[in-house]
Amino acid sequence: MGFRSIVKKLIPGGLFSVIEPYGHLAEAVLVNAVNGFPARGLKVIGITGTNGKTTTSFLVHRMLHEAGYKAGLMSTVGYGVGADIKPQMHHMTNVSVPEMMQRLKHMKAQGAEWLVLETTSHALAQHRVWGVPYSVAVLTNLTHEHLAYHRTFERYRDAKRRLFKLTNRNRRGLRTGIINADDPSAGLFAQDIKRPVLYGVEKGDVKATNVELEPKGVRYETVIDGEAYRIHCRIPGSFNVYNSLAAACVGRAVGLSKKQIEQGIAALEGVEGRMTRIDEGQEFETIVDYAHAPDSFEKLFKDVRPIVKGKLIVLFGSLGGGDKGKRPLQGKLAGQYADEVIVCEEDDRQEDPQQIMEDIAQGVEAAGKTRDKDLFIIHDRTKAIKFAVGRAGKGDMLLLLGKGHEKTMEKADGEHPWNEVAVARAALRESK
Repeated sequence: MGFRSIVKKLIPGGLFSVIEPYGHLAEAVLVNAVNGFPARGLKVIGITGTNGKTTTSFLVHRMLHEAGYKAGLMSTVGYGVGADIKPQMHHMTNVSVPEMMQRLKHMKAQGAEWLVLETTSHALAQHRVWGVPYSVAVLTNLTHEHLAYHRTFERYRDAKRRLFKLTNRNRRGLRTGIINADDPSAGLFAQDIKRPVLYGVEKGDVKATNVELEPKGVRYETVIDGEAYRIHCRIPGSFNVYNSLAAACVGRAVGLSKKQIEQGIAALEGVEGRMTRIDEGQEFETIVDYAHAPDSFEKLFKDVRPIVKGKLIVLFGSLGGGDKGKRPLQGKLAGQYADEVIVCEEDDRQEDPQQIMEDIAQGVEAAGKTRDKDLFIIHDRTKAIKFAVGRAGKGDMLLLLGKGHEKTMEKADGEHPWNEVAVARAALRESK
């Protein structure tokens, strides 16, 4: 039984919720001390934001790896050193402090010099990354998310600002902040760091120009410190202009050459569950993506809608016990952009699954969709995917959203094995 588990049993629930962050802090201090502060000596690049954290983390890690550095990675999707990246089985980005200590010790034993650490607002608010010597901090963007935990957008934003403040306190680090200048909160984050670098499409010190969106990636030009770059990111979506531009700025900050940055970004072919194309010889596009927030929905739909020749079919659910206010927003956006919407389970947890789907369906109906005509409610996700495949034809696009890389489905009775890509492949093969 862990330190926090013991404390939780000894303290009444209401009081525990108040002192919870300090329980995590005490655990972090204790476990770091017991394990000899394993993060010391690593040069850590922390990446935070609402969307794009994982893809940016993989881009930065691959760039360092291709440049010949021994680089570790801890992200929502996977963790490891160099090319040996193991899948992340937990439904969380930043694992518990004891497990993180073990992973850090293993990475140090593997000779890691750098660590790319995807860092969440929960981990920052709960002091779970205490003792990590951040050298570079990255902000991808900031929209309303995780309000069931943080309560207000301001508290959520300020939790993420802690990453930049921690980085600024590291006198041995680069004390550099890579910040999305097009985000309304950019100015606040820039105040928290000694060396802010602002990137963007509309604003910033480093801007993407001559952007070309392609079915299999993005291309653009940029200038960093007076030197011209031609960036090719092989993951599609306008949001990957921002993600790869942030990675390029990190590369420059840590001293990589133009060639190392350009080749490193182009070397990454994809990230599991991030715009992952499923091809079983069908006549329509099938894509698995982790998008699960209104902001990520809107960006994705705006990108794909113009390139769909036939119908756009969208399948998704919403997290039980999460931010209930986002469900009708998800539904409304799907209803506005898609020709057909299929609502199903995502991770119901302890919440009534019918209520979750009804919350979403209200938004879909507000956008003009009609049940059993172009809005379908099928709780079982496997059955829903099979149904969606059956609705798709030549020239259509099927988007399976919300689960992405995750390897389990959280239901009322616990976690069940899940693999969205495998389920989609099976459904496509069965449909022939």
